[in-house]
Amino acid sequence: MTAQAFQLKVRILDIEPEIWRRILVPADMNLLDLHVVIQGAMGWEDSHLHMFEIRSWQFELPEDDRRRPEPGHKDERRARLSQLLSKGAAFKYVYDFGDQWEHVVDVEDVLASAPDRTLPCCVDGARACPPEDCGGPYGYAEMLLALADATHPDHQDLLEWVGEFDPEAFDAAASNKSIAEARRHYRKRR
Repeated sequence: MTAQAFQLKVRILDIEPEIWRRILVPADMNLLDLHVVIQGAMGWEDSHLHMFEIRSWQFELPEDDRRRPEPGHKDERRARLSQLLSKGAAFKYVYDFGDQWEHVVDVEDVLASAPDRTLPCCVDGARACPPEDCGGPYGYAEMLLALADATHPDHQDLLEWVGEFDPEAFDAAASNKSIAEARRHYRKRR
């Protein structure tokens, strides 16, 4: 069976209840394009570095002043999903090395024919993505406690920063719009 698409479940580690997205992506997509899709589906702003860990390999996008990745890393632009993934596999995606948002990506299914949808797309998910720069999973938990407690000393400042943040909100249509916007943005940057 030749894969046409992968069904992936992307989960952020160390947060309960779980924040996740189910995405469908073309099998011939490279890891840089998958990064863009994950950014859009999750709701991240792509303002930090990232890395993939698949099997024993680490993949990254070389920084602007380098043509090659760091020693010991592989160039994610040259790594195709069809060459790396199989049903049942799991790998790690790390975003923002300061806040250290670790995601596990599970390969739930390998589809022989692309479903009747435009790919890539987000088909399901749960809960809102944490705001950028909120301190990783532990800072996020503290942020939620402060937002829920009007007497907390940081409550008002956080309200001004994140607005009316609903951690339980998820909207697949909004995720797909974000994926499309992220892909347009990357095409312009290239």
